[in-house]
Amino acid sequence: MDWFYLALICALTVALADAFTKKGLSQCSTTSIMLIRFSVPGLILVPLSLYYGLPTVPNSFWLYFIPCVPLELLTMWLYITAIRNDPLHLTLPFLAFTPVFNIVTGYVVLGEEIKLLGFMGILLVVLGTYILNIDQLKHSWRDALAPFKAIVHVRGSVLMLLVAALYSITSVLSKGAMQYTTPEKFGAFYFVVIGLVAFVLALLFKPKAIVGVWQRPQYMLLVSVFMAIMVVTHFLAIAKVEVAYMISVKRTSLLFGLLLGYWMFKDGKLIQHFPAALIMVLGVTLILFN
Repeated sequence: MDWFYLALICALTVALADAFTKKGLSQCSTTSIMLIRFSVPGLILVPLSLYYGLPTVPNSFWLYFIPCVPLELLTMWLYITAIRNDPLHLTLPFLAFTPVFNIVTGYVVLGEEIKLLGFMGILLVVLGTYILNIDQLKHSWRDALAPFKAIVHVRGSVLMLLVAALYSITSVLSKGAMQYTTPEKFGAFYFVVIGLVAFVLALLFKPKAIVGVWQRPQYMLLVSVFMAIMVVTHFLAIAKVEVAYMISVKRTSLLFGLLLGYWMFKDGKLIQHFPAALIMVLGVTLILFN
């Protein structure tokens, strides 16, 4: 069950990275934030990558790996755009659909099958995440459908649903590539490459964004360190269990985000969202013991 604790650490560090991005980097450009969340963590992971050594892999490794790089960059760009331009309660709930998509992508790409109890747990995590981010639930059932209605006319909702779908692809492709090496070697190498590509693209098309990385150095360092821990724990966990299960536990980052919001931003909605937290915990429990 060590994958479970690794996935929880992964979820917590994602939530911390998001919280400190919101607290200290909201004035940075989208490209600068991408560099902080990809390139600087990649730089931090260079020593780890050198320590474990570069993976010696067959050509089939690259069939999984190469598509991940542009997809990861595109997904992060869409994610930042969605949460910047539209309300969080109309965007973030759709991120919970990643493990649902993973049921399909994990089976098609990796042949992974989900048991009934695990499937029920995934659905509970999705339901809890949805309720966690929908303030309108306290008004009426009609309002409770706001995120689903929003997809028709809110661009951020469409973008976040696309983000969820893309993450379901990158998560299984990266695990497919990892079957040819070890999680320790792959995780560091993966982010070093993505961070390098992000830096080169910024250098070519948005060089001012590189300077913007240093606007708030303390927050840049915090976010980057948490992202580095996230990627290491992500691949250590996902190597040990079906992708849909691991991603479901990772999505409890939104639950950690609720607690961090209460602590860092004095968000008083902790009690209001407590039932959603219980549903998510129940879902994770079913996944753990299925």
